Order: sequence, then structure tokens, then C-alpha cells
Amino acid sequence: MDNTEMPNAGPYVPGCLFCEIAAGERPAHVVFSDEIAAAFLDARPVFKGHVLVVPHGHIETLTDLPVEVVGPFFERVQAVARAVEEGMEAAGSFVAMNNRVSQSVPHLHAHVVPRNRKDGLRGFFWPRMKYADDAEAAEIADRIRAALKKSTS
Repeated sequence: MDNTEMPNAGPYVPGCLFCEIAAGERPAHVVFSDEIAAAFLDARPVFKGHVLVVPHGHIETLTDLPVEVVGPFFERVQAVARAVEEGMEAAGSFVAMNNRVSQSVPHLHAHVVPRNRKDGLRGFFWPRMKYADDAEAAEIADRIRAALKKSTS
């Protein structure tokens, strides 16, 4: 892929982990992708089913996101939040975004984390866990993908 502008976002930046995942150049458990955004399982989830939603094209922070893309991007975040809750049979979800500070990859991303009462998440001390194996991650991605498909059809 070249450095041309992505629709309604920013340029593709070679070497950016999230640009490469969104472009399909790096492996990830993708649950959704269209011209605006891509969503995939976080490799180091707070809880299983933790999804990252990123805009296509390199946008570093929320304030860098073109105003005409804010609504469409957050429509995707909303759909993913609904799907994570349904697919993971969660009581709710936590949706968060960092701008520069604590942003481990300098590419805008919304965290969508499934939540249940007494799940152990307190404030911003996020315990991290691992999927048992790639098959478990694939099965969870399938559940969220199916819930997204169901909610958007």
C-alpha cells in the first residue's frame, strides 16, 4: 500500500502497527473493518473480548481526527460496544481512549472492554491477561464478529 490518503481519515504510515493491522498487513483477530475503521482484539486484553477500534489512515489523537469522521468513527465504536456486550454476554462495557499519555501505539484507538459487576477492574489499574491460545482468541473474535453482523443487518 502506498502513502495515499485513506477515505475520510489520514495517510497510511508504514511501520505503524495499527495502520498495518487495519490494512491487513499484520495478523490480528479482526472483528470488523470498513472504509472508516477497523476493530480487532487487543493482544493484551484487560478482559477477554477487549477490542480496539482504530480509524483507517494514520490519526494519532482524537483531536487530529477530521471533524467529518468523528461521527462515523464513533458509530463504529458504538456498534462494537454493543457487539462486545452481546458476544461476551457482559453486563456492560468500558469505552476509553488515551491521547498521547498512556497511548502505547501513537495511533488513535478506542478501547472497548466487556464489564461485569465485581470483575476486579478498579479505576485505571488495568490487570492484563492472555488468551489461552490462538484458537480461544479466534473463537472470541468470531462471537463478537457474529454479534456485529447481527446488529448491523
